[in-house]
Amino acid sequence: MSETLQTTDVAASDADLLAQTAIAVREAGSALRERFGEVVRYQTREELMHALAANDDTALDVLRPRLTRLRPDAGWVEDELDGGALPPGEWWVVDPAEGNVNHLHALPEWAVTATLVRENQPVLTAVHLPLTGETYTALTGAGAHLDGRPLHVSRTADLGLSIVATSQARPDEDEKVVRRVGSSITAMLFDALVVRAAVPATLHLLNVAAGRIDAFWQFAGARADLLPGALLVTEAGGRISDAEGRPWTPQSQSFLAAAPGVHAEAVSTLSR
Repeated sequence: MSETLQTTDVAASDADLLAQTAIAVREAGSALRERFGEVVRYQTREELMHALAANDDTALDVLRPRLTRLRPDAGWVEDELDGGALPPGEWWVVDPAEGNVNHLHALPEWAVTATLVRENQPVLTAVHLPLTGETYTALTGAGAHLDGRPLHVSRTADLGLSIVATSQARPDEDEKVVRRVGSSITAMLFDALVVRAAVPATLHLLNVAAGRIDAFWQFAGARADLLPGALLVTEAGGRISDAEGRPWTPQSQSFLAAAPGVHAEAVSTLSR
């Protein structure tokens, strides 16, 4: 039997709100999974953008009414590629098809995410992986979980024994950022055990929260890329900063999430 979304009062607890948000992302993920399996062919950038938008719209048709019903007064971030601070109040930051290009190429690394941001702080997040059926959730002060099981970051204390990851700069990214990504990968190849480079960022951050990899970094980036994973890693006991070790905010020009035992070493490597 399919899950049904129950009406939730605006004053309901954040824990109840998270449970309902998780239902919403699972339902959106089911809609996207029905579209998955064949490589989508395109010959131009315009055709690619149309295919990406079709996936986004499929998930948003599920997410927007359900999340608006849960928090009628919350704002809605229209562009998942936006960065920077949000206006005061509550906002839904949603990536309806995180890893959308992977989906179009019949690759398994994609997800649906929804994060409630309150006064520019992520309060709760739900990330669903439709192909595995896994749902990752985090609630400020209540921990991070995978299908109800607590998550904990790695206890590794040596970057030389660590698996680390980063994501690719966007195709239209500034040249300085692209070169900085390349030099940071080179630095990590010298200092870490294994370096992984792929999109999307959220899936790497899930793995940091679950203790499967030890650090993830990125230069620039959008709110929808980083807020879900930032909350998951923090609630799983990890450390969040920019690449220089300073406190991270959505306005920061870099991002680092790491197990506490390797955070300082990762900052040192990325600062070279």
